[in-house]
Amino acid sequence: MMVPDVPVLLLGYGPVGMAYAELLARVSKAAVSKAAVPDVTGQRGGGLRLAAVVGRSAQCVVGEDGVRPRAEWEPRTPLADLLDQTGARVVVQATPSHPDLAAPAVEDALTAWRHGAHLVTATKCHVLADWRRLRQVSTQARLGFGLSATTGAALPAADVARSALLGYDVQAVRACLNGTSTYVVDRMSEGMTLAEAVGEARRRGIAEADPSADLSGADAAGKVRILAGLLWDWDVSTLDVDLAPVDEGTAAEAVAARRSGARLRPVATASLDQPGTVRVRLARVEQGDPLHAINGPEKAVSYDCGEVGVVTVSGGASSPLGAATAMLKDTLRYVTADPLRLGAP
Repeated sequence: MMVPDVPVLLLGYGPVGMAYAELLARVSKAAVSKAAVPDVTGQRGGGLRLAAVVGRSAQCVVGEDGVRPRAEWEPRTPLADLLDQTGARVVVQATPSHPDLAAPAVEDALTAWRHGAHLVTATKCHVLADWRRLRQVSTQARLGFGLSATTGAALPAADVARSALLGYDVQAVRACLNGTSTYVVDRMSEGMTLAEAVGEARRRGIAEADPSADLSGADAAGKVRILAGLLWDWDVSTLDVDLAPVDEGTAAEAVAARRSGARLRPVATASLDQPGTVRVRLARVEQGDPLHAINGPEKAVSYDCGEVGVVTVSGGASSPLGAATAMLKDTLRYVTADPLRLGAP
């Protein structure tokens, strides 16, 4: 008997959404077969199938020919109706992460869970705005809430915080989680101005058209807020944030640090010693520090585990492919998991 593919509904079709759709088509069947536990018949299940893509005002129900050109998409219908039509088991959010879009992103998440679908997201705005409700509803529904792509593209920082360090006495987090700001500061340390460094980051596809959230520290702070919520059950939406931006004056500090063998880094921190607060500071880090070793848009997070020592995860440059890969990993996690464990947030 043929095992059917699992239908997936994708919200957002920008660079990250398109990269996810391509990955889904290219690797999902083999990945599901490798990850899944065989059922009583010895079958491992089908692959993943992109059932529909939803844009800002239009949508495309995907047939055998794949995603049609945007000019051929039909007007957008309510998400609930599309879920009923496609039978999607997973809803993937790759929509822009802007505070003005938090409310509709929350409603999309709640709609997915009401219809029995897992949620995987690369969108942070609603996670930061309505953390408690989203966690509570997903847990009560015993459905997945995949956050890997919200805390550093391909870097598995969220996985480490939510599962790999269970039982560890994590006291603090230090992180470089914004590839744009790290890349810009590194270029400034070599003599570039802020404008020159940002321009190069844009040309290389590292920086967005508007890098203000990256350079202000807001993006890095948001990622560490989510990690703090996973580690310590802090209410992410109520945390205080204290930021120090990358600006023209950063150049002199960056150059001085480089000349001495150190590096200037935009470092986001949270600690049990200062509960409820996330800070981003431009910090001088010396050789031997894991935050010193990363290059350009790479990322790193160090978890201070008390007497056990420091656990660090690093790498994973900023890119649409990195975020898409993290979303695919979350999708596979929920599709192939033991159903009795799907309530784990």
